[in-house]
Amino acid sequence: MSFSREVKEELEKQIGKSRHCQLAELSALVSFCGQITDRGNGSCLELETEHAGLAKKGYTLIKKAFGFQAELFLDAGCLLRISDREQMGKILEALRLCRTPGDQQPPDGRTDGILLQNSCCRRAYVRGCFLAAGSISDPQKAYHFEIVCRTVAQAQQLQELMCSFDTDAKIVERKKHYVVYLKEGAQLVDMLNVMGAHAALMNLENVRILKEMRNSVNRKVNCETANINKTVNAAVRQIEDIQYLQAQDQLRKLPENLQEIARVRLEYPEATLQELGGYLSPPVGKSGVNHRLRKISEIAEKQRI
Repeated sequence: MSFSREVKEELEKQIGKSRHCQLAELSALVSFCGQITDRGNGSCLELETEHAGLAKKGYTLIKKAFGFQAELFLDAGCLLRISDREQMGKILEALRLCRTPGDQQPPDGRTDGILLQNSCCRRAYVRGCFLAAGSISDPQKAYHFEIVCRTVAQAQQLQELMCSFDTDAKIVERKKHYVVYLKEGAQLVDMLNVMGAHAALMNLENVRILKEMRNSVNRKVNCETANINKTVNAAVRQIEDIQYLQAQDQLRKLPENLQEIARVRLEYPEATLQELGGYLSPPVGKSGVNHRLRKISEIAEKQRI
């Protein structure tokens, strides 16, 4: 099962305790996967989805918020239908999608702001939007959360609601639809918390921690490897300069302190500067050793010219 499906299964089981939250989430389902259709003997409200869990949730929301049962079809696809004209009218009026039964939904797809005044209702609405038209990538591979909207107005409203929870939601147009999305792992965690997917949130946090630890270890290893390479390359150049001066019979002409560090470097080719300083008598610090070896390199360079 995909991570996105796991999140949705967790959210499908959540039903708001307050009627205003139930209406907010139901409004999202109707706005994103609902339509008013003409079936010959009259209009009906239908919610069509690929997942039985979402259809069942819509059924439960209608039953709790209005007290009557919708028709639920789970055989060929998943369909929730309200055929009774009076019941459909009550639902649409409560969701402020029409004034009288038979009116069509607002063409821009926006939900009336009165349904979204409370923070709990905005959370329920975002949850409904995600269940109806959202997805989240496997955090092992990438951090990506998105909800596909029907219209730009609908996308802008959803973006504004998501940003009200301190996220940086963005909009991109894709194949005549408008996608509201988040990219950063921390923001995905925040959005899962907003929607109430706490089990999925913990799974995502565990993945994030492991990935950050792995990246931290890799950075340290790369840094240490680079430092080792730098030390080895410097030692090789120092030894080459000392051997060059030795071959030119110039080493014995150097001051005693430079001859001493040259002998120690040849004797301990893999030692660090600090370790070389400990082999001198008296011991010399890292900067002092570096200064002496640099002087030898300068002398060798002049000899080569």
